[in-house]
Amino acid sequence: MNIQSIGTKFVRGILTIWIIVTFTFIALNLSGDPIEALVGDQASPAVIAHYREKFGLDKPLLEQYFSYLGNIMQGDFGLSLSDQKPALELIKAALPYTLRLGLTAFVCGVVLGILLGIIAALNRNRGIDRFVMSFAVLGFSLPNFFLGVLLILLFALRWRVLPSAGADTGWHLVLPVITLGTHIAGIFARFTRSAMLEVLNKQYMVAARAKGAPRLRRVFWHALPNAAIPIVTIIGLKLGDLVAGSIIVESVFGWPGIGRLLVGAVSSRDFAVVQAILIMVAVTMILTNFAVDFIYTLIDPRMRKAAQKGH
Repeated sequence: MNIQSIGTKFVRGILTIWIIVTFTFIALNLSGDPIEALVGDQASPAVIAHYREKFGLDKPLLEQYFSYLGNIMQGDFGLSLSDQKPALELIKAALPYTLRLGLTAFVCGVVLGILLGIIAALNRNRGIDRFVMSFAVLGFSLPNFFLGVLLILLFALRWRVLPSAGADTGWHLVLPVITLGTHIAGIFARFTRSAMLEVLNKQYMVAARAKGAPRLRRVFWHALPNAAIPIVTIIGLKLGDLVAGSIIVESVFGWPGIGRLLVGAVSSRDFAVVQAILIMVAVTMILTNFAVDFIYTLIDPRMRKAAQKGH
């Protein structure tokens, strides 16, 4: 990537964050009064007025908006209405749990999906290909909440071999990882198979086979790198989507991560927490896109040459 491209992407990223912050601020303020949700309908006007003043909600909406933007630029995302703690502090407490679940499921899903996709491509139109594609379709079609509840019914309630909720031990991680990882594996199996089929019959693959290169070397040294562009794209999208993708899974399994925190914040109209989480997700997506573009230049010689010409 040249300097101009980096600058353009940086400006777009800042603009994207601003749009998300603005849209979220407007949508949450239109959804209802957070103070009434906090103190209840039976609270006296004096109590409501006190909390409005405490959280700065007695000011005009435009003034609240610019004040919030200014605070964000200083790293202050406001206080949680429910917990009376800084929103960033709540997110820091929940983030390790989401990373633990999301990254474990992501790595397992990506590795399994890519291997299954390669196996399916090498056995096109055979029984194993149809089996892998059936698994892939089932994996990314099944709703996470349905698969999660099904696993709880079988492994936690019927067979009693795994816990159904919590995050105390490594065993608590198994069912959420299977639920989230199955969806990821299904997506990557499908895309890897399609990408591999496009390159397996290319001239350089025929030449490598004619030279007597071992099959594993042809697949992993010649075919897979040339099929990696669409795979890397999906990796970037799914990696940036870890928080959003884990919301339902964390709720089903009682996992104390960002997704569960977001659900609770939305239901209680906890503006500061919701806005902080959405900003975090937006920044994650932007940084992931930067990383994907950089990886493109490493694995695609054409893009690497274009980047060198741009300097």
